[in-house]
Amino acid sequence: MALIIPKQYKLKLLPETTEQAIKTLKVCFQDKLSKALNLRRVTAPLFVLTGTGINDDLNGMERAVSFPIKCMGDRKAEVVHSLAKWKRMKLGAYGIAPGYGLYTDMNAIRADEDLDNLHSLYVDQWDWEQTILPENRTLSYLKEVVNNIYEQIKALEEMVYNDFPHITPVLPEKITFVHSEELLQQYPDLTPKEREAAAAKKYGAIFIIGIGNKLSNGEPHDGRAPDYDDWISHNSDGYTGLNGDIILWNQVLECPFELSSMGIRVDKESLLRQLDICGCPQRKNLEFHKALLDGSLPLSIGGGIGQSRLCMFLLQKAHIGEVQASIWPEEQIAECAKNNIILL
Repeated sequence: MALIIPKQYKLKLLPETTEQAIKTLKVCFQDKLSKALNLRRVTAPLFVLTGTGINDDLNGMERAVSFPIKCMGDRKAEVVHSLAKWKRMKLGAYGIAPGYGLYTDMNAIRADEDLDNLHSLYVDQWDWEQTILPENRTLSYLKEVVNNIYEQIKALEEMVYNDFPHITPVLPEKITFVHSEELLQQYPDLTPKEREAAAAKKYGAIFIIGIGNKLSNGEPHDGRAPDYDDWISHNSDGYTGLNGDIILWNQVLECPFELSSMGIRVDKESLLRQLDICGCPQRKNLEFHKALLDGSLPLSIGGGIGQSRLCMFLLQKAHIGEVQASIWPEEQIAECAKNNIILL
């Protein structure tokens, strides 16, 4: 995405006030999320060993930042992309009962990101995971959890308004669910991102179901790694997929705004099918995959919620660099400064 400069952008909070607002939002949201989904906080790694299968591949294209460990014979470690697999292993290690789970502050470096208003080298998100029963591996349970998360986002938006009345709420009362195949049928001449934009602008907040599997045009809506979200199983709406993205309409930038990627995780059957579809059946010999296939890991649902993105949206900022410290191209810093967009 090219850098977007909103017309007549007005700074609604000074940087010093923004810093205080960020702290309040982060503390309050993680408290609300943990209570809503019965989650307890755990400490997470910044890096994991390469070759274990624990790190996530996201859409399968990103390269992990890696380094050798001197005292381990230069064995390679890599900075996490996210913690979907690691969290599931922790659920099993801690014996967390169905209906309960964990969350953590996940910090990552994604060196392959194209830097713009929404994308940064530094990624911070609340990674969460909840143990579920076999009967919860359904679309209805996924929607229930999405609605619960959206309620907490709405509550936080109202809190921002109470503290700063000039930042008025923009989110709709309810989030709209739509399958990626339905979007294709509604907007056959648009690209996936253009479909997201059309639907997000129409409804204000959407959850796009079924991201990863091929649609009727032979192409997936977007890429998904084969070994965390279940995007192949049939669901009660007559399509495939038990995963998706929360996407809001950003009125400051006038573009779709992805806030969360989440889903019911693969079981033994869906893992094997998705590994075959993606041409990487050899992964079943990795540590994480063997544990899942031999029944050592619990069934679960989980996802990540962008911390900086949530703050950016609720404080109605034009650039993610207004709510986090990172590195940006010099020309981007200069262009933002000319237009009253102050990067931290």
